[in-house]
Amino acid sequence: MTRTFDEMGAGGEVRQAYAELERWHRDMPLDLRSLKQSEAEALFRRVGITFAVYGEGGDPERLIPFDMFPRVFTADEWRKLDRGIRQRAAALNAFLADVYDRREMIRAGRIPEHLVTHNEAFERAVVGMRPPRNVWSHIVGIDLVRTGPDQFYVLEDNCRTPSGVSYMLQNREIMMRMFPQLFVENRIAPVDGYAAALKRTLASVAPPKCDGEPTVVILTPGQFNSAYYEHSFLADLMGVELVEGQDLFVEGDFCWMKTTEGPQKVDVIYRRIDDAFLDPLCFRPDSMLGVPGLMNVYRSGGVSICSAPGAGVADDKAIYTYVPEMVRFYLGEEPILENVPTWQCAKDDDCKYVLEHLPELVVKEVHGSGGYGMLVGPKSDKSMIETFREKIMAKPWNYIAQPTLALSTCPTFVDEGVAPRHVDLRPYCLVGETIELVPGGLTRVALKEGSLVVNSSQGGGVKDTWVLAE
Repeated sequence: MTRTFDEMGAGGEVRQAYAELERWHRDMPLDLRSLKQSEAEALFRRVGITFAVYGEGGDPERLIPFDMFPRVFTADEWRKLDRGIRQRAAALNAFLADVYDRREMIRAGRIPEHLVTHNEAFERAVVGMRPPRNVWSHIVGIDLVRTGPDQFYVLEDNCRTPSGVSYMLQNREIMMRMFPQLFVENRIAPVDGYAAALKRTLASVAPPKCDGEPTVVILTPGQFNSAYYEHSFLADLMGVELVEGQDLFVEGDFCWMKTTEGPQKVDVIYRRIDDAFLDPLCFRPDSMLGVPGLMNVYRSGGVSICSAPGAGVADDKAIYTYVPEMVRFYLGEEPILENVPTWQCAKDDDCKYVLEHLPELVVKEVHGSGGYGMLVGPKSDKSMIETFREKIMAKPWNYIAQPTLALSTCPTFVDEGVAPRHVDLRPYCLVGETIELVPGGLTRVALKEGSLVVNSSQGGGVKDTWVLAE
C-alpha cells in the first residue's frame, strides 16, 4: 500500500516549515481554539463569504468550512511550482492561439483533430481571431496535488473562469486578524497584491481601439450565481464596476455601460459567465445574461473579453492529457510539472483497462467539474461501480480515468484535536503583457476522514496557504 505523505511530518518528525505551527497548536487551549473558530465563522458571515450549491435545499448561503491550521510551502518548494505553473499557462495559451488559427499541433499529428473541433467548448465564432497580445486565457487556475516531498501532479487546468481566489485572500485576512503573532514569528509571502496584479493584467490586454486608460468591468450573471460574492469582492478590490448584461449595450463599434452620467465606453470585460450566455445574437438566443452584439464588437477590436470565448477547449479533461506535449511542441521545453497518468475511455485499449479496473480508479466526466459526475473506485460500493460501468460503455468518449493517488495530508482541526486530512491546491496565474503569480493559492481540504474529494460543493473546506519568504 502506498504511504501517504503528511506535509507536517509523520512519526514525531516535524518538518522545519511546520515547527512554529506545531508549537502554536500544541500550546493553544481547547476553549481558545473553539472561540477562534466561532470568531472566524462570524467574520466570514459578516463579510458575506458564502457559497450556494445549485439544486440543494437548506441554507442557500452556507459557509464553506474554514480550517485555521495553515498549509505551508517552503521557498524552494514554491520556486518549482511557480516555474511549472507559468510554463503550463504559457503552453495552454499557445495551444489556444494555434487551434483557432493555423492548427500546427494538429497538422503535426501531436493531438487528434476531433478532440479539438468536436469539443463542445470549441467556439467556431472565434476561429481566425487574434485577441490582444494573443492571450486567450488570462486567469489560469492550475489544480495541483502532492504525493511526496518533491512530487507534485497537475490534476486539471481551469482556463475559463476559475473561482475561489476570494477565499485565498479572505483566508489570509482572517488569519492575520485572529493570529497576528503568527505573522510576526513567521516570514510569510503576501498575497494581497493579487487584485492589483489582476487589474494590471486586464488593462494590459486592452483592445486596439482603446484610447488612454482602459475602463475595466466585471460581468456577472447576478446575485443568484454561486460565486457572486467573489465577483463583487474582486470588483471592490480593483475599484471597477460590477455589471450585469442589462447594464451594458452595444452601439456603433463599441460596448457601453449605462451610468447616471450617461453612457461610458467599456474596454475590457472580465466575464464570469459562460460562453453560451455572452451574446444571444451569436450563442444561445434565449440568454438574458449577455449583451446583444457583443461578439461583433469583440471581433472588430472594440472590446476585450477575458478570458476569451473559446478558451474552455484547453481545460477539457481529454485535452488535459496532451498538455505535456503542448509544452514540448510550443515552448521546446520539458514539462516541469507532471500530469496524473490518465486513461482515455475513447481509446479502445484504455477503455478495456478502465472497465477491468474500475474499483481501483477515479473516473471523471470529460466536461465535469465541482466533484460531480465522478467515481472514486476504492470508496464506492458495487452498485455505484456497476452504474459507472454502464455509463462508460454507453458513452466511452465522455470519460477519462486516473489512478487513485495518495494525496498528501495536512494537519487539520477536528473535534478530537488535530488530524491529517487530504488537500489539494489551486494557484492563480495571470497572463497578460507578462505572466504573474502570487505566492500562494487556495488550499482545499477534505474534512471527512479518508475522503479524497476536496470540492466545496462536496463538503470540503478551505485553508490559508503560506509560502515562506526567503
